[in-house]
Amino acid sequence: MSPEVLVNSLIICAVCWAIWRIVRMRQPEVSLRSVAILVLGDIGRSPRMMYHAESFASIGFETYLIGYAGTKPVPSLLSIPHVRFLYLSEPPRYISSWPFIVAAPRKVLHQVLSILNTLLVRIPHPPEFIIVQNPPSIPTLALVWFVARLRGSKVIIDWHNLGYSILALKLGDQHIFVRIAKWFESYFGRVAYAHLFVTRAMRDFLVREWDLQGIKVVLHDRPPARFHRASPSEAHELFLKLRSVLAIPELTSFLPPISPPYSTPFTSMPRSSLLSSEPRRPSDDTGKRLARGTAPMPALRSDRPALLVSSTSWTPDEDFGILLDAMVLYEKRARELSNAPSSDGLRTSLPKLLVIVTGKGPLRDEYMQRIGKLQSGEGGEDAWRYVRCVSLWLEAEDYPLLLGSADLGVSLHSSSSALDLPMKVVDMFGCGLPVCALGFACLDELVKDGVNGLVFHNAEQLAGQLEDLLSSHPHSHVIERLRSSLRHTYPRSPRSPASEEDADYWGTWAQNWDRVVRPLILRDVAETTY
Repeated sequence: MSPEVLVNSLIICAVCWAIWRIVRMRQPEVSLRSVAILVLGDIGRSPRMMYHAESFASIGFETYLIGYAGTKPVPSLLSIPHVRFLYLSEPPRYISSWPFIVAAPRKVLHQVLSILNTLLVRIPHPPEFIIVQNPPSIPTLALVWFVARLRGSKVIIDWHNLGYSILALKLGDQHIFVRIAKWFESYFGRVAYAHLFVTRAMRDFLVREWDLQGIKVVLHDRPPARFHRASPSEAHELFLKLRSVLAIPELTSFLPPISPPYSTPFTSMPRSSLLSSEPRRPSDDTGKRLARGTAPMPALRSDRPALLVSSTSWTPDEDFGILLDAMVLYEKRARELSNAPSSDGLRTSLPKLLVIVTGKGPLRDEYMQRIGKLQSGEGGEDAWRYVRCVSLWLEAEDYPLLLGSADLGVSLHSSSSALDLPMKVVDMFGCGLPVCALGFACLDELVKDGVNGLVFHNAEQLAGQLEDLLSSHPHSHVIERLRSSLRHTYPRSPRSPASEEDADYWGTWAQNWDRVVRPLILRDVAETTY
C-alpha cells in the first residue's frame, strides 16, 4: 500500500470516528415514515430508484433521493412534494490533472465524505429506511452499514447485479482486486433488513452462496403507467419534434419525403381537410389544432420504413457488434431479394430499416464511426441502400413515445453475472413493443421465446429474425401476434400479497411495488422470509 493511500485511509477512519462521537452525543429520536434512497450515479439515469422514490412518496413517506446531478429526472418525480433531491458534490476538477496514484484516493475520500455528510447531516432526522442500489458496492454498502448502525435506520439493498462480476469483465475472475471486491460485497451486503432482487435466479444464487440474512423478495422490473403503445397522433407529434435531428444528410434521401406539419417519415394527414377559414401556415402546433377540431387525425404512412429501436448503455456487457453485423447481413439480403423474382413471378423484398439507438456510453463514438463508414460506402463497399442507423438521446417524456411508435425492439444485454434482466426490455414490453433479445441464463423470466419476443445468440440469428418479422411490413402478422401477448390483464387486486405463483404477474410498476414492497415496509415483524 502506497503512503498516499495509507494516509487517506487513516484520515477517513479519523473522520468516521469523529462523526460517530458527535452524532452519538446528539442523537435525536428516529423519525418514522421517511426513506433515503442512495444512488451512486446519475439520478436521472437510474429509473428503478426513481420509481422507488415515487412509490414511497405516494404513500406519504418523506423521501430523500441521493445521487449525482446530470440527466433530468422523470417529470412525474419533479412534481411530488414529498420528494427531495440531495445531490452529491463532484470532486474538484483540478484533481483530474494529478497523477493517478494521488488523484484516485483523493476522489474516493471526497466521495466518502460527501455521502456521509448527506446521510448524517443534510437529512435532519434519521430515516426509517435507507435503500441502496447495488452495484456499485464500494464504498456504498459499507457506508450505509455504518450510517444505519449510527442512526438506527433499516437497510434495504436493491440487488440490480453483482459489482464484482462487472469488475471481472475488465480484470478477469481471479484478479486480486476482483476477489477483494467480492469479499467486500458479500460481507457488507450479507445482513440487511430486506433484500430486493430483480430476478428469482439472483435471489436463489445469493441466498445459497452468501447466506443472506433478512427479508428476501423478488421485485421484477415493471414499466410505469405512462409507458403504452403510441397512437398515430402521438407518433406524429413525436416525429415532428424530432424532425431536426432526423434531417441529417444521410437520412433525408433515405426516408420518405415530408411536408411538416402535415407529414413525417412515419405519419401523415391530408392537407385538404384543414378548415379553409384558418390560414395554412406551417406550424409545429398540430396538437392544439387537433384539439380544436381544425385538422383530421394523423395516420401511419403505408410507405414508411420499418422502425427498430435498441436502447443501450454502450458498455462491454452489451455487444453492439452483434447488431452491427446483423444490419450488414440485412442490407445484403435486402439487395438480393430486390434483384431476385420469386418462382411465381412476383418480386419479394424487404423494407427499408431505420435503426434508432438510444443511450450514452463509452463505446458510442467508436461504433457510430464504423456505422457511418459502412453507410457511406467508405472502404470500397457499396453504400447502404436499405439500412440507416442513428444514435439519439431523448428526454424522459419522449422515450416511451419512441418505443410505442416502433415496430420492433432489440436488446443486446448479456449480463455480467447472468443473474439480472434488461430493464430496457421491460420498458419495451410496457409500450407493446415485441423484442429480439440476446439470450443468456434467466432471460426466460422476462422474454418467452416465440410468445412475446424472439431470442438470438449471434448476428446471423438476429438477421434471420429481422427478415422473418419485417418481410410483410407494414402489416406483419408475426409482429402482431407477439404484440398481442403483451396485452396482459389480471383480475387480482394489485395489493394482494405476492407469492411465488405470481412470478409472471404483469402490471405497472406501482401495482407490482404495492404487491411486493408495500407489505414489507408496513409490516411489524421483520424476520419473515419469502
